[in-house]
Amino acid sequence: MTGKTHIIGGIASSLAFAQLTGLDPVIMVGAGIIGSLVPDICHGGSRMGRALPIISKLINLIFGHRSFTHSLLFLVIISFLMDRLLPYEALKNGLMVGMISHLVLDMATRSGIQLFFPISFKVRFPVTIRTGSLAENLIFSALTLVSFYFGWQVLGYYI
Repeated sequence: MTGKTHIIGGIASSLAFAQLTGLDPVIMVGAGIIGSLVPDICHGGSRMGRALPIISKLINLIFGHRSFTHSLLFLVIISFLMDRLLPYEALKNGLMVGMISHLVLDMATRSGIQLFFPISFKVRFPVTIRTGSLAENLIFSALTLVSFYFGWQVLGYYI
């Protein structure tokens, strides 16, 4: 998936989560956007990889692309660290929801992800799409509509 699809996925999922939990939707969306980009730190050409090039190269050298940072192990470690370092629930949940949305979207690609890293087994959906294809644009559009729906629900208070 492209960066824009991951971002809209993070927005849609964090707004939906804010609707369910009552957590601050503005914090959730900001954290969801960042979280939706974090797993691609392992790819030097990604937004996160370009923002943190040294960390990106190091992670890619050690683990490669779509392995450790696209796994349940990574989510557990990040969750553990956030529980110790971040006191604000909306921030922690937004980051996690964004990262989970990233993994789900990447499971829709032909490459899949190593969800159970260090086991090299790739997980992907039975029907997959190519990155940048018409199918991805349709997913982007659907996620945009979901974002508007939940955005209206939870941000109506601010409007």
